[in-house]
Amino acid sequence: MEGSEDLDSSLLTQPWASVCFGESTFIAKACFRETGYVLLISDLSSVWYERADTDVIGKRSKELNKRLTAHVSSFLNRLSNLMCPLLEGRESDANSFSCQQTPSKLTIHVKSELSGLPFYWDFHCPAAAVEMISRHLVRPLIRMSLALQYQLQELASLLVQKDVEIEDYRESGAALSRGRLRTEPFQEKSFLQKFVDESLPQLCGAGDGQAFTSTLQHLYTAVARQEAKAVQKRHRSGDAETPELTSSPQLDSLVTLGSQQEKAEPPSDLPQSLGAAVTPSSPAQRARLPVSKAKRKKAKGLFG
Repeated sequence: MEGSEDLDSSLLTQPWASVCFGESTFIAKACFRETGYVLLISDLSSVWYERADTDVIGKRSKELNKRLTAHVSSFLNRLSNLMCPLLEGRESDANSFSCQQTPSKLTIHVKSELSGLPFYWDFHCPAAAVEMISRHLVRPLIRMSLALQYQLQELASLLVQKDVEIEDYRESGAALSRGRLRTEPFQEKSFLQKFVDESLPQLCGAGDGQAFTSTLQHLYTAVARQEAKAVQKRHRSGDAETPELTSSPQLDSLVTLGSQQEKAEPPSDLPQSLGAAVTPSSPAQRARLPVSKAKRKKAKGLFG
């Protein structure tokens, strides 16, 4: 049981990756250990899952590879070496993958070699439980949305402060040496509207295979680690209740950004791009940053 829990916990912190089997595109994640493996895969319409321990692997390997005699660890190691490069975007012509899918089951057929002999394997993945879909997709994606909204607000605040700083330089007599470097003051509403009108249609038309870029994979892993920490904390305290959306204290601060409460600090496990922003008290206060007029002073080549 401990091995099973360790696999599930490790799977949670694995990022989703885009994979292709023939003409079918999926997102998938997997974890391999000495005790077995877990595989979670989705075409964004259905989600399938398989957990296989050493007994299942030993029995299936004998059925599919009658000419091969090897320890279960050898089969596990070979499966890991086949799947991990695939999830990292590195495919080999020596291996072939194909699949058969229904809403209730997905079978992935693998053909490769082991010790110079043909090696066959089938991943038998029934439909995943709703709780697993929520844990690995719904809750992390909601938290990622909150984190990205937090980042957007912090960057917008930084741009407003930069505009105030530039205006102060101008009022002090500084001038640009190159006119093409001049920018208009940042307007958050018009920026967001332009994004919705121009950029969003392109993003939505990119296809399901582009669901997780490398940056989003790092963010997903950071968010999932917070979930794993919360689960471990509940286990230590003997509380086995299902985790709620706000179970991570470090990500709870993202939910309160719209209020006038105390300022929230970025989660420590998030990528550096999320932690590189300033931390004004609140979005409302950031939007009302005063344009203070400093005493005029002679600039000495700041822009020249």
